[in-house]
Amino acid sequence: MKTLVLNQAEKSPESKPVSKPDSSASTGTTRFSDILSDPAVRERWEKVRRYFFLRESTYDMTSRCNIRCDGCYFYEGEKQYAENNSDPDAWRRHMTAEKERGITYAVLAGAEPSLVPELCQVCSDVIPLGAIATNGVQPIPTSVGYKIHISVWGNDQTSRRVRHAADLLKKQMENYRDDPRAIIVYTFTRENIDESREVIRTLVKNNFKVTFNVFSAPVGYQGHLRHTPDSLAHMRSTMSALINDYPRHIIYSPYNTVAHTHTLGLHSLYGCSYPRRNPSKTIGLGRSFRQYRSDLTWDRQAACCVPDTDCDDCRHYAAGSAVVTARLFRHAASSATFKAWLDYVDTYLAVWVADYSKGTNLCHHLVPPPGRNPA
Repeated sequence: MKTLVLNQAEKSPESKPVSKPDSSASTGTTRFSDILSDPAVRERWEKVRRYFFLRESTYDMTSRCNIRCDGCYFYEGEKQYAENNSDPDAWRRHMTAEKERGITYAVLAGAEPSLVPELCQVCSDVIPLGAIATNGVQPIPTSVGYKIHISVWGNDQTSRRVRHAADLLKKQMENYRDDPRAIIVYTFTRENIDESREVIRTLVKNNFKVTFNVFSAPVGYQGHLRHTPDSLAHMRSTMSALINDYPRHIIYSPYNTVAHTHTLGLHSLYGCSYPRRNPSKTIGLGRSFRQYRSDLTWDRQAACCVPDTDCDDCRHYAAGSAVVTARLFRHAASSATFKAWLDYVDTYLAVWVADYSKGTNLCHHLVPPPGRNPA
């Protein structure tokens, strides 16, 4: 699981870098300065651009897990066989080197990071900004200051069947109730769309913040969780209704819905920025991003935010936080698409960065990705 960055420098027709767009430059159909003349757009632009310094890499903390989920990407590929490095001093040296390399944001994943809290603490001590992807079965100490992403795949009946864990939602809420670090990541599979309202109603009642993820099949997976065009359409309408019904608790936008429920995956829509699909070693994620295994090694050919996912089926929320946000100038072709893009960036920052609050969505309808139809 991964997350952030606006450092894949997609160029405008004038080859302006993402970090320094020229407000007087023409984007082809609309002048960027005209788009920014809207006070609400200007305010949101100034709010999000302060976070362009984020540079992330991801770290598998351990190959151990306390549950085993159907369709788990971790137990595909070579990374699951890495020997665990459990030495806090080795991790401290490693994270210090990462900080010196320019990494400003750490995403801790693996199988289950909560099983090695002492290593999570080391990472948080060295690189203060980050997030942890966890199943929430056991709590992560409050001294670890990262955002905590707690994966929910449905109600307790579904959790017993798909994740082989009893009373999982109850345990997750007990462990993270009133914890400002916590955000629930509801992962929509083909089978749990209709039960999402029941689960989210319970989470909202208990005052949890919620964002959405879309199950993205591991390489070779053809099981019952994989989405179809019909399930994608059903999920889109369900997400839209939930955003409208629970605007204070659901951290999402209409454009997030479009990007992650499209019949095409993120790579086909936007072009993936991660090394696994990006040959460039000179700019952006191709230069800076690494995905470390639990033995502190990495393989550029396999490095992406969710390794061993089927790229054509990837609609993962963590991937989108870099893949979609990297395409600033593509979205600056019109006021509508730029507002949608700002909503997307505002959403991912609220999901991934502690103490960042999401604003009201600027775009309230479903805007197609630039150059694509709405499907």
